[in-house]
Parts: sequence; structure tokens; C-alpha cells
Amino acid sequence: MAGPLPLGDPAPADGHLPADLPIDTTVPFSAYLHIPFCTVRCGYCDFNTYTSTELRGAKQEDYASTLISEIALARRVLGDAGALRPMDTVFFGGGTPTLLPAGDLARMLEAATGAFGLADGAEVTVEANPDTVTPEVARTLARAGVTRMSVGMQSAVPHVLAALDRTHRPENVRTAVSAAKDAGLAVSVDLIYGAPGESLSDWEASLDAALALDPDHISAYALIIEDGTKLARQIRRGEVPTPDDDLQADMYELADARLADGGFDWYEVSNWARTPDRRSRHNLAYWRGSDWWGFGPGAHSHVAGLRWWNVKHPAAYAQRLAAAESPAAGTERPDEESRTLERILLLSRIREGIAVDDVPSANRSRVAGLMADGLIDPVAALQGRIRLTLRGRLLADAVVRELTD
Repeated sequence: MAGPLPLGDPAPADGHLPADLPIDTTVPFSAYLHIPFCTVRCGYCDFNTYTSTELRGAKQEDYASTLISEIALARRVLGDAGALRPMDTVFFGGGTPTLLPAGDLARMLEAATGAFGLADGAEVTVEANPDTVTPEVARTLARAGVTRMSVGMQSAVPHVLAALDRTHRPENVRTAVSAAKDAGLAVSVDLIYGAPGESLSDWEASLDAALALDPDHISAYALIIEDGTKLARQIRRGEVPTPDDDLQADMYELADARLADGGFDWYEVSNWARTPDRRSRHNLAYWRGSDWWGFGPGAHSHVAGLRWWNVKHPAAYAQRLAAAESPAAGTERPDEESRTLERILLLSRIREGIAVDDVPSANRSRVAGLMADGLIDPVAALQGRIRLTLRGRLLADAVVRELTD
């Protein structure tokens, strides 16, 4: 289970949005549907997920109906606020969405589509564990309107998967990808690098295996040690080593080079796509500050600068909705300074970068130093945009500090 939720302000029991919220219905709208169930919890994971022994009365078989109740609430809230828009992207994340029957995922998507509508050419993604994808699952999802599957590969090396507490068999990744492709779905594969005991050659083998799958999109995330996780406790006790920053940097550079050779272009620090139309439009909606409603326990939402988040436990989530109450636990409206920091933090990570004029005026003089240090593209900077170089991607946090401190 993830750490504590933010404190924020109390959320209204009816979920209604403030009357003075400056809603712009031309801003794209997305939906995130959180499926909080896992067979086991991976040692590195701090997402809001639950195994069967942690549900305390909540039932997986009731979950689709419970989440559909929140969809109905969202339809009323957004309708009352004049904020209804068709969904540009939908994302089923987790947890392990494909632990639920594909028919349950289809029912939730049907309810969301009925409530909000789908924009033409909408992107609809389902995250999947390789061991839970069969040809029939993929076909059912495709018939329901899913367009894309994100397969949690993580690694092709058994001892690396074991270090991450991943239980899937490496060979099942190919089976899952084939099933998705045969059903007409676009495919992304997710990788993690820097696991305890993982060598550069291990990572190279995983990259080669991912490229051999011929996916449309590849994500590669550096392992981050989150407080409260099993892996953090193992490191604290000296049972496994702390990830090596220099090795992770070498792994990133290897990934960027190998993926480029394989026909992929980076478009966000940790994401590469074969063509621009295969980029994750849902994640781009987050990075660009669009509006979205997050459904499910612990899910976060954002509309017109207002943020709120749901109660964490599936049982508490179900109880709120059964009582015809909003499951929101808290809400906040960040001030302009906080919004500027977040905008720079997010937009600087994507290939298009951020306009120099969007940086606080007191910090624009630092752009020259970032150019001199090789952290941002000098040609783009002279044209008024801040775009990270490869070295800048490795030191993205340092760039953000220079632009905001």
C-alpha cells in the first residue's frame, strides 16, 4: 500500500466543484480507472494496491459496479459544473487491471463512454501483467473499445525479475504481446533498470528482448527506492545494495542509443515511441496539465487547477459510494507559484520542452549557464524554448532547480 495521502482541505460530501472554478471545456479531458488488486506486491512498489489478504471486506467481484457508481457521480458533478467533455484518453492502471475479468473492464469502459462520450480517435489503454493476457482477454478488450495495451515486462532476465519480486515468466511477455497485436491493439512494454544485482549486460539483454517484440512504444524507468517498501527495508538492513547512480546513468545512455538504433524516438525522459502517433497521449495529458478524473481508491483528479484524491482503501471507497457520497478524501487549489513549479517540472521532461517565457523572469538569466553546461539544446534555447539534451535528461531535476529556485 502507498504512503499517506496529502492532507489538503476537506472535500465536499457531494463531490461538487467550486462555483468559481475557471473551467475551460476546450481543455482535453481524460479518465484514469484505478484497479487496485495484485496477486503479490512487488518489493519496489508503493502504488495503492492490495493483495487478497488486505481487502478487509472489499470484494474484487463487486469492484466494477462500485467504480461505475463513481462514474455516475462524476457525470453529475461535471454536468452541474458545465464541464462535460468527451474523453480524449482512458487509462486502466493499477495494480493489475487484467486480474479482473476482461468483461468487468469492458463494463467500466462502457459506463464511462456512456457518461462522457469518447472523442474521435480516443486512446484507451489497459495495463497488463504478461501472465494474465490470453488471446480471448485481448479480443474482449479490443471489442470493448480498448486501443492499446501496456505490458509490464520490466526485464527479460530471471534473476532481475526475482530481485523485483515479479512473478511472471519472461516467455509470457511474447505471448501477451502477440495476443494484443493479433487483436489489433497497439502495444507498449514497460522496463525497469537498476535492480539489485542487475549488470549492464543484463540490461542490454532486456533492451534487445524488448526490441525483438517489435512494440509501438517502450517505457524505461530507473528503479527508485520508495520509503515504506520491502526493497527499502532490505537496503536499510544491508541485504541488498543501494542502486548505483553511475550505473543507472550508463543504463539510460545505453537505452537511448539502443532504442534509437531500433527506430524509437524519445519524447519524454523515460518514454520512447516508434512514431509520434504512438506516444502515450494519456501520459502527455498529465505532463501538459490537462483535466482528468481519477476513478478508484487513492486515485487523484485534476480539473481547472483544482486537485482532489480519493480514500485509499477499497472497502472505504465502496462504503462512501454505497452511501451516495463522494469518495474524495481531500482537495487543494495550488497557488500560482506552485503551479509554475509543477508546469516547469512536467513540461521540461517532454521533447517539446517549455517556453523560456514561461520560466520566472528572475531565473531566465540561468538559461545561458544551462546551455554552457550542455544540459539544454542551445539552438532551441535561442529560439525561445528549453529542451533537454541527453545530458540534461540525466540531470533533469538539476535543470528544474535552476529554473525555479
